[in-house]
Amino acid sequence: MAKTYDKKNHFTLPPPSLTFLSTENSDFTYRDLYSFTGNLQHILQPYKPGNEHPLMIVSENSPDVALSIAACFLLKIPVFPLLKNSTKRDLEKILSEIRPCAILSNEQNLSIKFGDIPVLNITEEKLKYSESNQPAGYAFDEPEHIAGYFLTSGSTGQPKIVPVKRRQVFSGAVSSAKNFRPARNKYWLLCLPLNHVGGINVIYRSLLYNSAVFLMPSFDTENVRSLLNENKDFEAASMVPTMLQRLLDHTFFRVQFGFKALLIGGGPISTSLINSSLTRGIPIVTSYGMTETCAQIAANPMLKPGGDYIPKKSVGAIFEPNEIEIRDEQGRPLPYNEPGQIWLKGPQVFDGYLDKNQNAAAFDEKGWFNTGDFGHLNRKKQLFIENRRSDLIITGGENVNPMEIEEAMNLIPGVKESAVIGVPDEIWG
Repeated sequence: MAKTYDKKNHFTLPPPSLTFLSTENSDFTYRDLYSFTGNLQHILQPYKPGNEHPLMIVSENSPDVALSIAACFLLKIPVFPLLKNSTKRDLEKILSEIRPCAILSNEQNLSIKFGDIPVLNITEEKLKYSESNQPAGYAFDEPEHIAGYFLTSGSTGQPKIVPVKRRQVFSGAVSSAKNFRPARNKYWLLCLPLNHVGGINVIYRSLLYNSAVFLMPSFDTENVRSLLNENKDFEAASMVPTMLQRLLDHTFFRVQFGFKALLIGGGPISTSLINSSLTRGIPIVTSYGMTETCAQIAANPMLKPGGDYIPKKSVGAIFEPNEIEIRDEQGRPLPYNEPGQIWLKGPQVFDGYLDKNQNAAAFDEKGWFNTGDFGHLNRKKQLFIENRRSDLIITGGENVNPMEIEEAMNLIPGVKESAVIGVPDEIWG
């Protein structure tokens, strides 16, 4: 199920003097990153990392984690990021399918969970920077190498391991840049967890764009409001709808004039939230994607000047050269404006789950991927998400979209936010 990647869409290594990463208390240039990368390469060499033996990183958001992820991308070493409080079920699933070459962390008791797999302390002196290391031999190439492994539950609730290839990262970065691209020495705010592809993509794309990351340990409403409202060095941010809502709860929240895009993903966004953002001039970019597509594979830049009009409820067109089809339950293509299952194919779509037994139901014989989501296309091939399959409620034989019910409930005076779930019933199902 190999996918075509346009090698003309190449990227260049950032000059060492540019800013790569900042936090509230620290700053790192690309020179620091290259030095860190050289040291990490030397440390990992005895453990023989490779496509089938990734470096597992178990920690919360921190500068060392971000530097390690970026360094591994330069070294073409796949990473497997996990939260330190990952469940026993997830850990057992991972170790039954893949053996990491080593584990990088700042936790002290990981050896208890992972047996004889080597554990390296991410904050040890040996990971300090050395000025002697230069960016020799690093390149944004090898599109078919694996960039990272990510855990996803999908629509079944069962954990699946998704290998994400460098090709997917490159292709997504090229497409996303058409909507927004932070300039050199300008920040992309990262407050999402780094065990998800949406968070780690901020690091990957900043590397490819030669721009900078501002890393927060977690989302802090007041700090984010202040940064986006007052600091002209911030040009982009990635968030989920709940984070955006918390920002808008502050009556006077605005973004400074040079801010380019607030990318929204990770779940449906209500029309009222879109309208509130646009009323304040916040350049939100709604999107559609998943771990299997290396995050967003479609986007709707609401306030981008020029181009075709895209309805607010649409997540935009699928990024070219990726393809989309809307099909019925029997796998037959449906006409425009008729809802059905969303199928995808192209360089940004993964090649299959690590557990080959999970691929039969996910792909057809021609390599099209069944996302498990429902939506429709208008005549301009702009995508409208009807529902994620995992959220769909079937009652009395009818499909009920909880998003529509939630939007209606949110209009009731006094209701700030609502969630609709299905509960088993003897009569209604």
